[in-house]
Amino acid sequence: MDSASSSRIVLFPFMSKGHIISFLHLSRLLLHRGIAVTIFTTPANSPFIRHSLADTDASVVDLPFPQNVPGIPAGVESTDRLPSMSLFLPLANATKLMQPDFEHALQSLPSVSCIVSDGFLGWTLKSAEKLGIPRFVLFGMSNYAATLTRVVVRDRPHAGLDSDDEPFNVPSFEWIKLTRNDFESPLKDPETEGPCFEFAMEQIIATSKSQGLVVNSFYELEPLFLEYWNRELDPKAWCVGPLCMAEPPRVEPLMKSIWVQWLDTMLVEGGTVIYVAFGTQAEISSEQLQEIAIGLEKSEVNFLWVVRSKGLEALEGFEERVKGRGVVVQEWVEQREILHHESVIGFMSHCGWNSVMESICACVPILAWPMMAEQHLNARMVAEELGVGLKIMADSGSVRGFVKSGSIEKMVRELMEGGKGKEVRKKVKEVGEAARRAMAEGGSSRCTLDQLIVETCKK
Repeated sequence: MDSASSSRIVLFPFMSKGHIISFLHLSRLLLHRGIAVTIFTTPANSPFIRHSLADTDASVVDLPFPQNVPGIPAGVESTDRLPSMSLFLPLANATKLMQPDFEHALQSLPSVSCIVSDGFLGWTLKSAEKLGIPRFVLFGMSNYAATLTRVVVRDRPHAGLDSDDEPFNVPSFEWIKLTRNDFESPLKDPETEGPCFEFAMEQIIATSKSQGLVVNSFYELEPLFLEYWNRELDPKAWCVGPLCMAEPPRVEPLMKSIWVQWLDTMLVEGGTVIYVAFGTQAEISSEQLQEIAIGLEKSEVNFLWVVRSKGLEALEGFEERVKGRGVVVQEWVEQREILHHESVIGFMSHCGWNSVMESICACVPILAWPMMAEQHLNARMVAEELGVGLKIMADSGSVRGFVKSGSIEKMVRELMEGGKGKEVRKKVKEVGEAARRAMAEGGSSRCTLDQLIVETCKK
């Protein structure tokens, strides 16, 4: 791969922690293969990126984020800092104003072989075309979710239904039943109009006109969906993951965090733990937080719960009642460190795709409780397609809605102690081994990335 040594790939993630993390992992894979990497970001996101890549030769370029965007507080440059996810669209559309600065900075870089842009930054296609640089897209989602979304948008099998919870079959995948509630607006809406729909279509069109799709997955996980995409849809998808396996081994700190010390104690005592976390963006009501707390308390299962939501007053007195078998953390945690801890044998998760991949790689089964974005599709994939987890349903029977403590208690016990829990624990170990093989020498993902580099960086 001689041509790779003088090649540069530009990475441009969307301003959201989950998206940025995928790009950071991809940058390590590229750097390891002798590719020069430049990451574009904004001043407020730059410290996190620079700190994460401090041990590498990656360069970081800060582009000014647009000021005085209606609805966006000053200094907010990422979704995890937004007062509400209802402001996602203004934030995403504001990035279009960065195009002149992006192009100016891009032209100053030597020998750019290609741009890997976030799927939410569709406007970078215009810049790539203007400068004659191939554009690839990284959405940070599975082939399953990407394929089903594209098919449903194209064929609209859900258009004539009376209810958001009425099941429908997906064309070409007749064994899969979805509901409109498995999608966010505007994709779930029968009417195809409005600013959100226009934004979604902009991204879909920009993606289809790009050179390729870089996918954080591996062939063996979802061959049917990858093959369908590459046969029926555009652009070509390249599976190069799980990207989280590019993360270097963590240096053991001089002083372990309190929660890791507690996990160590659980291990010595022979206890098993369920890890509970819903990402940085889920907006969970205080009423729902209270039901989660009651469910965990009644389950009598040991747990480590990372709470990033507002409304923590709902948990008053809870920590005292579960002292010894439950820990509540309100700080940023090293999720992979927790999932790889020997005492952790279950993960109640929102099913963000990074979390799904990390859990599979750690061979930890998932109790899927999706909150937003494509997480409902990920949850179906985890429980129904892969068999590496169980799924929590709302008490109404819908995939969305309020979940009472009794349902939470029942599903936690089932995952940790029940027969279905044993089944998914066995299955996730098999899939986790397949993930490791895919990223190893001669594995499917490693060979795919090598091929992508050769095709992209050839002189």
